[in-house]
Amino acid sequence: MEGALAATIAGNDEGNLTRSFSGLRVLDFSTTIAGPHCTRMLADMGAEVIKIEPAEGETMRTRPPLRNNCSTAFGQLNVGKQSLVLDLKSPAGGEAIRRLIATADVLVENFRPGVMRRLQLDYASVSGINPKLIYCSISGYGQSGPSAELPAYAPVIHAASGYEMAHLAYQRGRTRPDHCGIYHADVLTGTYAFGAVSAALYQRGVTGKGQHIDVSMLESMLSLTLNEVQWSQFEVRPSQRPTFGPIQTSDGYVMVAIASEKTFQNLMQVIGRPEWVSDPRFAKYADRRENWTSLMDGVEAWSRTVSTRACLDALNEYGVPSSAYRTVSEALADPQLAHRGALAEVEDGGGAFKVLNLPFRMSGAAVGAGKRMSTLGEHTRAYLQEVGLSEEEIAAFATQPQKSVRG
Repeated sequence: MEGALAATIAGNDEGNLTRSFSGLRVLDFSTTIAGPHCTRMLADMGAEVIKIEPAEGETMRTRPPLRNNCSTAFGQLNVGKQSLVLDLKSPAGGEAIRRLIATADVLVENFRPGVMRRLQLDYASVSGINPKLIYCSISGYGQSGPSAELPAYAPVIHAASGYEMAHLAYQRGRTRPDHCGIYHADVLTGTYAFGAVSAALYQRGVTGKGQHIDVSMLESMLSLTLNEVQWSQFEVRPSQRPTFGPIQTSDGYVMVAIASEKTFQNLMQVIGRPEWVSDPRFAKYADRRENWTSLMDGVEAWSRTVSTRACLDALNEYGVPSSAYRTVSEALADPQLAHRGALAEVEDGGGAFKVLNLPFRMSGAAVGAGKRMSTLGEHTRAYLQEVGLSEEEIAAFATQPQKSVRG
């Protein structure tokens, strides 16, 4: 179904539902991934998100895939937002944006700490203009402290948080950390920011007051190492936790997770080793931990004799959690995602493409991506008119040289 989910969990037509954040105005100063991911979530839930960009546009507008100079990577993060072009360093641009701040509910920025202060757009400078403003700052290490002003991108944060070395510890025989291609820190931090903004809006409903939210990418990534945070404080034997990895089939690989006694017992039936349920090496969880390699070697001795499809069919029949290792394209073709309405079709100047909807459904609210991408600066005139600028003043903005704001 184009541009909207087919139905909610309650089976209601989404077209008949309101959106949770309808009427909410968000000023989005953020760039790249973490901040835009947060504000895209707000937009999907009905907020009016105004993306503020320099004249050349946000850097992600140039990222492939490009069609007619329109980036679908940018679209994935920014669909459903309004586009306002302003030079934040100019006195007129600064004044215009302060007038908009007076009308906003939420402001999101992910510049390096100090940038918004130099522009006189930090929380201390604008909270007097709008005491109800929820002001969310996303940064690598937080807004203060010895590391606050260090430059930070997701791969750097992955390394700094201990996440990469924790991951490496599970790769037997490996001594060199992996290359980073998927930016977990950005998506995770943007999601935490969304949660914090939602909580602050609820609190504002009680107190009537806004507040400043300080979201750290470093701490966000540390939250992925829950067990490791505890292990770092106490002496733990390395063999205490089994790791799940691929088992080979005759034509590929399958992930199988043995997470309960019932799962273990059923898996032994699948591989034709029912006697291992009472084998002293495997009968108790503690014994299985100590003999994990032998157990999985036995599982793989069976799996290598069957195809991936046959392996999965057998595992599913006995209720053993498993999956083939799929590419993203293969995952997106899963009928379950079609059933859920996980993808929305949107349009930009290059044509139609698909983006992910948010991974949750609500029985009383519509949740889904907007239908089109705004062109750069498409809504500048409308917002400048709203804050009281004359036609002559608006025309002057179009002729002024623009300066980029750098972190």
